[in-house]
Amino acid sequence: MSKTALVVVDMLNTYEHADAEALTRSVREVLPNIASLIDRARSNDVQVIYVNDNYGAWNKGRSELVERASAGPHGDLIEPIVPDDDTAFVVKARHSIFFETPLEYLLRTSGVERVVLVGQVTEQCILYSALDAYIRHFQVVVPPDAVAAIHPELHDAALEMMRINMDADLTPSADVRLS
Repeated sequence: MSKTALVVVDMLNTYEHADAEALTRSVREVLPNIASLIDRARSNDVQVIYVNDNYGAWNKGRSELVERASAGPHGDLIEPIVPDDDTAFVVKARHSIFFETPLEYLLRTSGVERVVLVGQVTEQCILYSALDAYIRHFQVVVPPDAVAAIHPELHDAALEMMRINMDADLTPSADVRLS
């Protein structure tokens, strides 16, 4: 079996942007599945890595991003998935979790060959991250019920692209193998 890492993408968000209403509606639907995968990964000693946009605040880290998102208008969406202090945390500036971040180095030095991507937004950061993982020869898993979208039709299209073009495993979250 390939060593797996669960990568939580962009879940520390204040949801103060134009698409917030649609996105928060989607996040509320998938949040229990994301939280369950995080709990399962921790229980099975599977590496959990948070990769989050820093919104241009280059002097902010994990605790500041958690605090800012928790204090936002949708802090209830943050509480169930707050990263532990000992959880790996990578800051990103663009859509892909790999673009100019140390994530690939972290995964390679940990012996990870398979990444399970959860979080937001399916048709943006999840799609681009899945492509970047695929071209780096990682096996990609994207549970459709653990990724949030702004546009449902683009969510479906992005998942289909990942399945066809990136050989992504689209197993539902409850059935994802985390070992």
